[in-house]
Amino acid sequence: MRWLRSLLTGLVCLLILLIGILFTIHNTDKVAIDLIFVQLPQASLSLWLIAAFVCGGILGVVLSSFAILGLKTRLRSARKRATQAYRELDQLRTTGAKDSA
Repeated sequence: MRWLRSLLTGLVCLLILLIGILFTIHNTDKVAIDLIFVQLPQASLSLWLIAAFVCGGILGVVLSSFAILGLKTRLRSARKRATQAYRELDQLRTTGAKDSA
């Protein structure tokens, strides 16, 4: 079963590589990107598109990591409060058992 997963992963990677090569071959026009204040040098359209895709992916990972860190902080706080509530509940149970005896 593990070999099947490795085979499928390899095939998907090979397919992505093939699509990237075809994309690069078909988009060889030179373009210059003008960002109002900065003009980037001329490069192939495929290079700029792939660079934008990679930058977007990195930016997405960074921004989602901030959200995940916030959620982990909230989870840690909730677990701490739950542990404290369980301790208090156990203490009340043992105190209640001693009082009724």
